[in-house]
Amino acid sequence: MTPETIFGRMATVEVRSQLAQLRLQGIQHRRRLSPGSPRAGEQPTVSVIVGPELPVDEVVCLVTEPEAAVVPLRRVKTEWDLALWAYYEVWEAALPAHPAGTLVRYQIRAHDEDSGETYWADEATEYSYVVGDSGPPAWALPAIIYQIFPDRFSPGAGRAWNPAARLSDIYGGTLRGVIDHLDYIAGLGFTAIWLNPFFPDDTHHGYHASDYFTVNPRLGTMDDMRELVDKCRERGIRLLLDFVANHWGSKHATFQAALADRHSPYYDWYYWKNWPGEYTAYFDVLDLPKLNVNHPAVRDHLLRSIGFWLGDVGFDGLRLDHADGPSYDFWTDARAVARSVRPDAWMFGELIRPPDQQLSYAGLFDGTLDFLLCQAMRRTFAAGDMTLAGFDAFLNRHEAYFPSQAAFSRPSFLDNHDMNRFLWQAGGDKQKLKLAALTQFTLAGAPIVYNGTEVGVTQERAIHAPDSQGMEECRQPMLWGEAQDSDLSSYFWYLSHLRRDHSALWRGSRQTLHLDSAAQTYAYVRDDGHEAAIVGLNLSGEERAFTVPYVPRAASATFTLPPQSGDVAFI
Repeated sequence: MTPETIFGRMATVEVRSQLAQLRLQGIQHRRRLSPGSPRAGEQPTVSVIVGPELPVDEVVCLVTEPEAAVVPLRRVKTEWDLALWAYYEVWEAALPAHPAGTLVRYQIRAHDEDSGETYWADEATEYSYVVGDSGPPAWALPAIIYQIFPDRFSPGAGRAWNPAARLSDIYGGTLRGVIDHLDYIAGLGFTAIWLNPFFPDDTHHGYHASDYFTVNPRLGTMDDMRELVDKCRERGIRLLLDFVANHWGSKHATFQAALADRHSPYYDWYYWKNWPGEYTAYFDVLDLPKLNVNHPAVRDHLLRSIGFWLGDVGFDGLRLDHADGPSYDFWTDARAVARSVRPDAWMFGELIRPPDQQLSYAGLFDGTLDFLLCQAMRRTFAAGDMTLAGFDAFLNRHEAYFPSQAAFSRPSFLDNHDMNRFLWQAGGDKQKLKLAALTQFTLAGAPIVYNGTEVGVTQERAIHAPDSQGMEECRQPMLWGEAQDSDLSSYFWYLSHLRRDHSALWRGSRQTLHLDSAAQTYAYVRDDGHEAAIVGLNLSGEERAFTVPYVPRAASATFTLPPQSGDVAFI
């Protein structure tokens, strides 16, 4: 397992070094706001980096809403950066307090009196926040999420898969296929479904959408979607919409109009380098033009889509694709719309970014997908190149760095539609998958299971292998009937019901109780004040027996674990 599989361009030391240096150049704010969503009457602190050799003697925060104000920042420290071989400064100020519900917008400006030069932070980016945001909804904390990739889940109505020559072909999954298997999903113990994109699109994956207000005809109809929503609600299952605000497909009518006419009202919806053939696109994929979300008409279009799916159709929340693409200010408005139509909407972002950058979205999202935990679990349990001691150190620091899950959600996952299947990464070893899943389901973040992981779906070759078919390798069709691994399925049923039955596993505090690197055994406790769950793991190839005392409850748990296995004891 290599970090490149998860963190892409940031996987190399060279790229990380370049990014670290860029973050200290010029005037940088990047929504360094603490807290990201202040309480009523609280003064949040705004921080700004002034880069090397930049002559600045004044930095101010220009508040434009709810009323105009100029807040001077003060220089609080000077730091030395080894990579830059230069000094940089940190400036800070406390912004005015406001009542709950107040929308605050601001920009950062710096000035050099000697030269008369004026500098704007982050290219004059406008930032915003809403006072008194309530944080993640109550239902998010105990949620157990099932990720469904529509084209590969089930054709439904007893139909067979389409014949396919390549993994990028349309296999024929439908919304009817999802509806037909809701009892399967509910029976396994899942309480929410993250539905990958279902908008009109020629691809198998749905991320090249051409209309944000309807369903791809090959997947079904709006009536099917409303039936899915209703039948999920009957079973107590929440629905999460996979929402992409950064880009959409080049076949979208507005983009086609802009391509055809330089004077089209849709021209400014996009970022043109040299019209019509050169424009900004997601990872330079020309089929995915980037949207100018700061254009009022674009923003209105996207916000109306959010309101439609959450308010009119009845989705319960949003998984936000490539969430660092759109501006921070866009997400302020998106959150306001989401909460206005569904007060308990859950919004979490796909941010393959460092922890400090993830926290810059606090108050805009309810949290972010936990890519760092995913990487650590895959390294520890699948690849074996992170020791138990290393995993424990990571876990302790990771949990200390972030706010609690009740304040900032960090849904966990072992794999998804963009990375090698965990089972394939583990060389087909089911015991490694079981160990990782036990850990995932007994840590605080809401667990996500990618459809098929629970029944043994794997792949033939690595995503980045020379002869691979790319991301499609991990998007093999779902297994049904006797093709499913019933042992794995039963184990995931056990884990989900264990988590549902014991609140300590989703709201309790965690503490390491036992670590024996030589024996490769490990144990931690989750305690919510009502009960304590001690999780014991044996990563070795031999049976291990060990006793774990838990002083706060004057009790202990004794484990006798077969090779590569784990268990949970309640005290």
